[in-house]
Amino acid sequence: MQDQLHNYIPEAALQRVLGLLEHDQLVLKIKKERKTRHGDFRSLPNGKHQISINSNLNPYRFLLTLIHEIAHFETYSQNGKFIKPHGKEWKHNFQRLMLPFLNPDVFPNDLLPYLARHFKNPKASSDTDIELARSMKKYDPPNDKNSVYEIPKGSAFKLYNGKIFQKGDKRVKRYECIEIKTGKLYLFNPNAEVELIKV
Repeated sequence: MQDQLHNYIPEAALQRVLGLLEHDQLVLKIKKERKTRHGDFRSLPNGKHQISINSNLNPYRFLLTLIHEIAHFETYSQNGKFIKPHGKEWKHNFQRLMLPFLNPDVFPNDLLPYLARHFKNPKASSDTDIELARSMKKYDPPNDKNSVYEIPKGSAFKLYNGKIFQKGDKRVKRYECIEIKTGKLYLFNPNAEVELIKV
């Protein structure tokens, strides 16, 4: 597993992460990019438990996602399945597990204030923490995508599923966007990655 993880997380985090993963019943899989999630946790029919993480994440997002999913495993092991997936038990475990990594040996200094704020009350997805997601994105490899907040109002853009939208006004946190084909109104996270359609 050390060889498997070596290329995906910061070097300073490797030994501690390996210690967290030393469970006979825990299986880690690194998968191709999934558009709707960074990672997941599930119980398998054979009694084991599986964590899967997308291979395309930058090292800091990969680590954050991996600890998020290990917190699900520990919460499930302690409380069973009849609790909220991102309830107080999970939040407590996520905070406890993440705390030793929140230092400049593991994360760049510019990310630490956003992480500290996030972990006062961690959300179900770090993507809904707009400032943290934006600061994390700086460490992604370059691609041809734009975030919704970066493109001009009135611009057309395409999602990975081929649907085309036009960007409208910002509400409190999200942007109103109209699907061109149906005229339906959708709300978009400012950090959603989309393909700008150049006219």
